[in-house]
Amino acid sequence: MSSDWIPVALVSEIPEGQMLAVNVNGDAVCVYNLQGTFYATQNVCTHAEASLAEGYIDGDCIECPLHQALFDIRTGKARSAPATEDLRVYAVDVQGERILVDAASPPA
Repeated sequence: MSSDWIPVALVSEIPEGQMLAVNVNGDAVCVYNLQGTFYATQNVCTHAEASLAEGYIDGDCIECPLHQALFDIRTGKARSAPATEDLRVYAVDVQGERILVDAASPPA
């Protein structure tokens, strides 16, 4: 595994259906636990720069707390207005209890 993989949290820190804001080499990232699988996107809404970690998980989407824009957690795709720009997604790996995020993941 390359040095671009950054440990960001422990599995036990993000219960199923929850998310956690973390820092990945200076980037604000949100890590989600959807039915035991972990995903990561940028933490800032592409519409109004609100923290998605303060939003709500609705199925496989994150809802922005500011204007209720929806984004697909798995792909970063904007699913509803007012957001039209997709989120950056990051590759995630789980090694034992550690959750790692690939800081070199390409922009969405």
